Amino acid sequence: MYDLLIIGGGPAGYVAAERAGHSGLKVALFEKKAMGGVCLNEGCIPTKTLLYSAKIYESALHGDKYGVFAENVRFDFGRVVSRKKKVVRKLVLGVEAKMKANHVEVVRGEAVIQGRGAGGIEVACNGERYSGKNLLVCTGSEAAVPPIPGLEEAGDTVLTNREILELPAQPESLVVIGGGVIGMEFASFYNSIGTKVTVVEMLPEILGGLDDEISSLLRNIYAKKGITFHLNAKVVQIDGHKVVFEKDGETHTAEGDKILLSVGRRPNVKGFGLESLGVELYRGGIKTDDRMRTNVPGVYAAGDVTGFSLLAHTASREGEVVVNNLTGGNDRMRYNAIPGVVYTNPEVAGAGETEESAKAKGIPYRVSKLPMAYAGRFVAENEGGTGLCKILTGEKHGEIIGVHLLGNPSSEIIYGACMAIEQEMTVKELKEVVFPHPTVSEIIRETLFA
Repeated sequence: MYDLLIIGGGPAGYVAAERAGHSGLKVALFEKKAMGGVCLNEGCIPTKTLLYSAKIYESALHGDKYGVFAENVRFDFGRVVSRKKKVVRKLVLGVEAKMKANHVEVVRGEAVIQGRGAGGIEVACNGERYSGKNLLVCTGSEAAVPPIPGLEEAGDTVLTNREILELPAQPESLVVIGGGVIGMEFASFYNSIGTKVTVVEMLPEILGGLDDEISSLLRNIYAKKGITFHLNAKVVQIDGHKVVFEKDGETHTAEGDKILLSVGRRPNVKGFGLESLGVELYRGGIKTDDRMRTNVPGVYAAGDVTGFSLLAHTASREGEVVVNNLTGGNDRMRYNAIPGVVYTNPEVAGAGETEESAKAKGIPYRVSKLPMAYAGRFVAENEGGTGLCKILTGEKHGEIIGVHLLGNPSSEIIYGACMAIEQEMTVKELKEVVFPHPTVSEIIRETLFA
């Protein structure tokens, strides 16, 4: 009898397994593919590896802005992809090592829930049955594939995030359907290495859910870099290498050697016997409370399968919440300061309320904002670069409720904003925190004084 059975070895599953094993629980983790899930194998890590290579390439090409001159700079697509694979392999081995170090039994194969028996919740895998006191479902998500006419006929011209990572050669042109985070990161990568990129987005602005002003600024930056954007554009057909879309009552086309379909993800809730337990679903994902409990006693869910916050760091924290409560703690999941990052060049990062979400919720707020150029370190390291820091505070008490950044390295700064939001720090309190000088992070303090 296991204390905890976990289906899925992604960020939610392997973090929960590590914490549970470290706490002395007997754990079995089932994974049918590679450890690390989509994030490590087909998402976060491989895309960031590619994006960093592209960033290095851009820096070499434009080193003259910093008085550094390089000749014969070239981008070796094959070697960049090989390095991506090497990084992924190394990190997968690291996750496997953590499982072993924390005495987690990893079962390779497709797990199927059998229901609840006399010995607890039962899961079958590879012809064997496993019984557990508790079950944690971390089956993740998959790329959403809408029923667009002509999609199937287009064959391997149309790619999802999985297939585009395995391309053997750089396409000369790429059409990205969907201007969300995944779409924009691939658009950024291919634009940086010289591919002609077109983005077709159904909404009025790219990066829906992020701060509109920041999203608009990033779009303008990439438009100047050569990306063509079609907003408010509804894709109605794929005709070979052409994407047919309607905009302003007219029909248009965009053509590319490859077409990336990036219109979101859907939770994986089918094919592994979830229905045998009677678990309640909500908006396509597993419904949970703030302790990640489902409506079935002893059954929990974490990560993308909940359909709520489809981010790796959210998944890891949700897995921790489950284990902390199973081991006698009193932990609850909070979503008020989940950071969102777009690893374009420049980067975008945000946490907490946006102006749009605050208005929708009826939260009275004030806005302070400054160009990133008010931070000396940013000017020193981003010749000709532009950016923005935007801070939302509660109108009545002056507490920090949202921070949004455009400019490098926003991804490394945003955690401090998350802490301020979590702790409900006021403007006065955050002004009294000493920031290191010179750092780009000082822009947060400068913005508060503005």
